[in-house]
Amino acid sequence: MLISRGTRILLTERLRGLFGSPPPRLQVAALPWRVNKKGAIEILMVTSRESRRWVVPKGWPEGEESLSAAAAREAREEAGVSGIISSQELGSFHYGKRLVSGLERRCQVLIFPLEVKKVADKWPEKKRRTRQWFAPAEAAQAVDEPDLGELIARFGGNPSESAA
Repeated sequence: MLISRGTRILLTERLRGLFGSPPPRLQVAALPWRVNKKGAIEILMVTSRESRRWVVPKGWPEGEESLSAAAAREAREEAGVSGIISSQELGSFHYGKRLVSGLERRCQVLIFPLEVKKVADKWPEKKRRTRQWFAPAEAAQAVDEPDLGELIARFGGNPSESAA
């Protein structure tokens, strides 16, 4: 029987819980997208602050904000974009976040599609990040996390099925 990578990771995370590993910390991310002038879907990616690899805007929920509102806030802060955020997550992926102490903490990131309506010239993290529009297949290849790449590729094939 063939099991998808996403299913293997989900099972691994459940086994970690059964054997006493701490549960993953929850983060949220926006998947900013638009339809360009040629009618093609584009995905906006930003560089991470330290390693400068391509990522989606992500971070920690704050206060009483909903998870989708937190994802929209991260998109404004890290990429300078705003628009219509889906209230339903597209999916999730796991990764190891390197902490200041040098230790790694498992995180689960919920992804919320964000149809971009406004792109700011100035935003809080402009000097710390680069942003760039990609075709979905290119964005999927640009990220280091295979599960995130699968989510992006699937979304790019039919955003209307995934977006709010």
